[in-house]
Amino acid sequence: MLAPCLLTLASFLLEAGAQMSSSFSRSLRRDGRCIYSFSVAGPAEDACSEPGEALAAVRELRSEREGQQRELAELANRLRLLESWMVRSQGQLSGQQGESLNLLRRLQELEQENRQLRAGHCPQAGRESQQGAQSLTGSSSRQRTQPDGRASSWRFEDRGFQELKSEITEIPASSLIQRSDPGGQDTAPHSSVGCGMLEWVGDPVTFQKADSILGKYGVWMKDPEPVPHHTRDTIWRINTVGTDVRLLYEYNDLDQFVKGHPSKVYVLPEPVESTGSVIYRGSLYYQKRKSRSLLRYEMKTETILVRKDLTNAGYQGVYPYSWGGYTDIDFAVDEMGLWVTYSTHQAQGAIVISKLDPKTLQMEQTWTTTIRRRSVANSFMICGILYTLNSYSNRHAIINFAYNTNTNTSKVMNIPFENRYRYNCMTDYNPAEKKILAWDNFNMVMYDIRLSKL
Repeated sequence: MLAPCLLTLASFLLEAGAQMSSSFSRSLRRDGRCIYSFSVAGPAEDACSEPGEALAAVRELRSEREGQQRELAELANRLRLLESWMVRSQGQLSGQQGESLNLLRRLQELEQENRQLRAGHCPQAGRESQQGAQSLTGSSSRQRTQPDGRASSWRFEDRGFQELKSEITEIPASSLIQRSDPGGQDTAPHSSVGCGMLEWVGDPVTFQKADSILGKYGVWMKDPEPVPHHTRDTIWRINTVGTDVRLLYEYNDLDQFVKGHPSKVYVLPEPVESTGSVIYRGSLYYQKRKSRSLLRYEMKTETILVRKDLTNAGYQGVYPYSWGGYTDIDFAVDEMGLWVTYSTHQAQGAIVISKLDPKTLQMEQTWTTTIRRRSVANSFMICGILYTLNSYSNRHAIINFAYNTNTNTSKVMNIPFENRYRYNCMTDYNPAEKKILAWDNFNMVMYDIRLSKL
């Protein structure tokens, strides 16, 4: 009778324990009696979560924490991007402000110079005599402006003061290269009567950019003394990258050159070496590849008229300019005629200057300077004076040295020269227009200059 009751009690307790989070156990004592134990959770313990529920809550918290960490990481990346953008913007703004300040200072200088000129006082009048100053003042009343309102042209028959007008205007590209009048007088605003020492070089003006790697280096030229059917407006160009450079491109005028439309292409009989070529009196003068041979190629007949070895001259990188490029031999043209610069073992790498007969390429006279060819980036001749450039890659380079073949004297110079595109491989002077032509890292550029009176 007792056993069934106990079984009923045990069943009840187990069922109640399942509903009330309670536990039931039984054990046998040593005397053979059974002990039944039943425990029920109190109100506080019953409010606690089961282990499975706690684990789920922990996992949920961990997931939320990982999500928050990802959001913080994304926010940090956005902050870094914003910070870098602000730094770049500040740098660009500073650069633009610096250029604006430089332009403002330049305009102020031009305005001051213009006021001095209008008052009849040349900025460098201290070197002129009192009589010369009176002559300058007197002619200023005769030379004001042209009927179209532009600054008056230079008149070489009148050596007195002629007004300079500084202003900023938009003009066609073809007007940037000054043309000569029928009398052969150059009308460029920075030209000087006759010859003189180089005083100033303007900012570069870009006319063309090569569209392939073949134009990384090159030479572009104009003929200061053209022969029919060419004119002073005709332009020639050679891309000098390659192992067999033979193409000479001809353009009728500046507009065709800017558009990249050649009127004729010459195929040279011998390949060209580097960027030292010039065009003078209807002929292309250049160095034959892998040799010290000088060639005169006449464009009218499309034949090589003269071949001449430049005795003892280094070539193929023995005495090049500092930028390399096999620039051991470099032709030049100025008011005095045709020149070639190079070096020899006897000169120990110093620049040697030779005046050439343009018809026969015979040497007329030779000078040896004291400046090492490898220490300069390029050179050019003006009025029988050799000028050298100190760097081909520094944007703010200088013309640092001059050697005067007329007096056999040298002079240290400090004339600013801008390599805008940071790789100037060719620098030549055009005596007809009083301008410097250069090839700067695919870009064909031109500089105005000013000469002093000798």
